[in-house]
Amino acid sequence: MYPDDLKYTSEHEWVRVPGEHEGAVRVGITQYAQDALGDIVYVSLPAVGDALEAGSTCGELESTKSVSDVYAPLTGEVVAVNDALDATPELVNNDPYGAGWLFEVVPADAGAVDGLLDAATYEAGLEG
Repeated sequence: MYPDDLKYTSEHEWVRVPGEHEGAVRVGITQYAQDALGDIVYVSLPAVGDALEAGSTCGELESTKSVSDVYAPLTGEVVAVNDALDATPELVNNDPYGAGWLFEVVPADAGAVDGLLDAATYEAGLEG
């Protein structure tokens, strides 16, 4: 349920290294997060070129149940967003680790990814 090749945040975002763009990492939400949200009907993402601060709000996911903030897992610059989510936000529910990715960011400090949670630590936090 939580792929070992990803890093995680306690706010339920995942980070995949590398992203599709040079020096970037890809960001999405976890299976746990999309389950808790329910059917996602609208996605608001940062714009390409936006500067993100780790831990700050950078978007929203609206579901039939609620609206949930998306938090920046790392400080850096947004270099890509998943435009497919404009027309098909349900991709986040159907494929959270694949086609439902949210955005890509080039970290200001490439080593910051190492400070994120591994799959076992993230999953243990859910059970605690």
